[in-house]
Amino acid sequence: MTNMNSKYRQAIKTLSDNLPFTPDIAIVLGSGLGDLADKLHKIKSIPTTEIPGYPKSTVHGHKGFIHFAEYDSRKILLFQGRIHFYEGYDIPECLLPVYLIHKTGCKKVILTNAAGGVNPSFVPGDLMLIDAFYTFNIKKELSRFLRKISGEQKNSFLDFPSRKISETIKLASLKSGVFLQHGSYWFGKGPSYETKAEIQMMLKLGIDAVGMSTAHEAVYAKYLGMEVGGISLITNYAAGLSPTKLSHQEVIDTANEAKDRFEKLVKNTFSLL
Repeated sequence: MTNMNSKYRQAIKTLSDNLPFTPDIAIVLGSGLGDLADKLHKIKSIPTTEIPGYPKSTVHGHKGFIHFAEYDSRKILLFQGRIHFYEGYDIPECLLPVYLIHKTGCKKVILTNAAGGVNPSFVPGDLMLIDAFYTFNIKKELSRFLRKISGEQKNSFLDFPSRKISETIKLASLKSGVFLQHGSYWFGKGPSYETKAEIQMMLKLGIDAVGMSTAHEAVYAKYLGMEVGGISLITNYAAGLSPTKLSHQEVIDTANEAKDRFEKLVKNTFSLL
């Protein structure tokens, strides 16, 4: 932990100095899902540009704000925007939001993302509870990072997502009347989408969705002792499964169409946690 403390000492201090409360729940909002932050009663908002050393998000749909808000008596910490490997950042930079969540004293985190649907029964607009992660593409680098900051090898790739948070999200879907798929998430570093051949391989492996975030954040949050839950919005068919050319604009458009259901699901999850 020393290395992260040293590298981001000023970032930690800035956030601590502006901390209005200890959050009950934190949430990282994925591509096109940031509007949720504007539907809650905000107590304080901090542009990430005002946090020393905080990487700038360069992706459309990631505004770059940290919000402290309240909903149904729950104290919520929201990250409106995410940092990705494909933007040229390294592991500590990509994991800084999770580290800052931990530093606020928050014990529960929900990670959300936009993902491509691999499972042929999924359609754009579906919401999927992440029940398993494939971390092949980052396991070596992440293991090395965790060993470096802890001084020992720890197996942080087990026992997540949290059963309690996952069961709460399922209950929230029933309460809100929002249909929820369940499935596994494959992490890809990007910056390009997967090839048709890679998607065919994923189909044979039984993978349900693919994206370029979340898995490493979940591993690190688990390592830090937090309960972790994950929700994917299926924004497009994966490569080769549709005649439509993949684009980030499709991700944003689908997120806009699904945002009411997403917000209803997440708000009910907040109430139940």
